[in-house]
Amino acid sequence: MSTVIPEHPQTVEDWLGYIESLHPKSIEMGLGRVQAVAQRLQLTFPFTVITVGGTNGKGSTCAMLEHIYTAAGYQVGCYTSPHLVHYQERVRFNGQVIADDCLCQAFSAVEQARGDITLTYFEMGTLAALWAFEQQALDVVVLEVGLGGRLDAVNIVDAACAIVTNVDLDHMEYLGDTRELIGREKAGIYRAEQIAICGDAEPPLSLLAYAEQLGVKLYRYGSDYQIDIRESQVAHYEDAFGVLDIASLRLYGRYQWNNAANVIFAVRALQSQLPVTSSVMLQALIDTEVTGRFQYWQRSPDIILDVAHNPHAARALRDNLQQLSTGGGRVIAVFSMLSDKDIASVVDILHDVFDEWHIAQIAHPRAADIHELNTYLAHQVAPDRLHTYAALPDALRSAYKKAAKNDKIIVFGSFFTVAAILELTPDQWGC
Repeated sequence: MSTVIPEHPQTVEDWLGYIESLHPKSIEMGLGRVQAVAQRLQLTFPFTVITVGGTNGKGSTCAMLEHIYTAAGYQVGCYTSPHLVHYQERVRFNGQVIADDCLCQAFSAVEQARGDITLTYFEMGTLAALWAFEQQALDVVVLEVGLGGRLDAVNIVDAACAIVTNVDLDHMEYLGDTRELIGREKAGIYRAEQIAICGDAEPPLSLLAYAEQLGVKLYRYGSDYQIDIRESQVAHYEDAFGVLDIASLRLYGRYQWNNAANVIFAVRALQSQLPVTSSVMLQALIDTEVTGRFQYWQRSPDIILDVAHNPHAARALRDNLQQLSTGGGRVIAVFSMLSDKDIASVVDILHDVFDEWHIAQIAHPRAADIHELNTYLAHQVAPDRLHTYAALPDALRSAYKKAAKNDKIIVFGSFFTVAAILELTPDQWGC
């Protein structure tokens, strides 16, 4: 039986509350239900689609592509997840978040079309985004895969170009506990006779085998294109289309250069469909910023926000911190994670980077509780370096009050960890 709406939702918040009640599980793998509703919505995807999957770097890659095509004068849609503060961040037109009334119309269209078909929160949101994109005269749409690839709701769309940024361990309860198993799931976004890109320098054999099975030409980082970072922080990019020199990116970290290389190759490979000049592409790359990706929130003492939430991202965060000159100051963690993430590995990678740890539980049903966080850290961190709090804002305030001007405070561990800080108003922050 279909779910009865007791009172028709009027606002985005109403709709989100209703959608959360529709399905007993937040994740249910499979495309059949989503494809059926997409057919009822008569979605035709009348625009060039770029799909971005991978373990990490998806959000930054989508932002780069969105920024480049917007700067080039195209009408651009972009769908990413999760959001940090407001759900509307997930659906953007030319860099601007979707209007509330448009999002409500999209949810209503999907609700009317689904009938007796149950949809998860993510599936409902994905279909709403795709419906909203079709109401606009768009040239290109960038879609971020939510989880995996092969069975993710985004994969109902046959993309002209599919990018797998990298493959590492995350969401293992759904995707498998090895890179080979996960790599096969990520490779599911590739399509025969379309552009297939892999940004992992050492991809799992399963990904390569699936691409070969499809008969696609797989373009690989390190062989078909590459980027070298010079001491001056100017990067030298090279592929069969020619060479480029790129000035420093606003997005910090060596891994962002890898993301940039994937994007440059994708844009060049799509030139026949979406021409972009090199000068526009390079300037847009340099200017791209993404909230929560090693983002400086405040200076002196520095507060840096990073959504790193798995071992691959933790290694990237460690690399970033080791590249920074702290000026003799301390590096302080404000930290929390979800219980279904690999907390032990993240702590093992980063425990000796920080002089102090300030921890609190995320306000989320899947949050690791303070006892669990404390247990993981207590094995690696001395008691006088470990401080616990009732809430993340309290942890940050305490760390900030103790910090000297040349210290760095790193808020990390989850999108929800960063969101808890971004939601603070100046009065609530109070420091």
